[in-house]
Amino acid sequence: MRFVLIHGAASSSWHWHRLAAELTRRGHEVIAPDLPIDDPAAGLAQYVDTVVNAVPPGEPVTLVAHSMAGFVGVPLCERLPVRELVLVAAMVPAPGERIGEWWGNTGLESADGDVFFHDLPAELAAEARQHLREQSGGPMDDPCAFVKWPDVPTRAVIARDDLLFPAAFLRRVTLERLGVVPDEMPGAHFPMLGHPAVLADYLGVSLKSAP
Repeated sequence: MRFVLIHGAASSSWHWHRLAAELTRRGHEVIAPDLPIDDPAAGLAQYVDTVVNAVPPGEPVTLVAHSMAGFVGVPLCERLPVRELVLVAAMVPAPGERIGEWWGNTGLESADGDVFFHDLPAELAAEARQHLREQSGGPMDDPCAFVKWPDVPTRAVIARDDLLFPAAFLRRVTLERLGVVPDEMPGAHFPMLGHPAVLADYLGVSLKSAP
């Protein structure tokens, strides 16, 4: 199975490395490109192009989109042979919505302190902070160009201890916008670092039901 892991704002492919290792150990192919988030000239279209260019043609993919990458994953469903879209602690865009509008449109209140890595062991959290990158404003005003949700199977999983997108908040937004109750798993905003085996198990559920 081919997994395409799309990181969110201010982060990098490194933040997938524990999940990538777990999936690879289980015999799957993993592609985790670095989005051009530190390039102020790169907008949402360039983010999508970056992922498309990283994926060899042919085999269907499972897109796994984290956080802001929800805005990247939806248009990718028109560009790649997507078997399934999985949203992980992710923004769920509305048709034509801009990333910069999402916070106000959903009623999310900002949180203080360490909202990324507070659940991780100190050494891993410190390393994770070192791999953060500056997020440019390039994609923030670009509309997510879709009229209706892509006709691909979609699942969403939220992290119970997420301080950036609290569980109650993201549960509501996912239900309102996708019409489904999201699944839940342990961890904070980066569950792929704190609980890679649990997330790998969750992703594997779709494989068991595949034809």
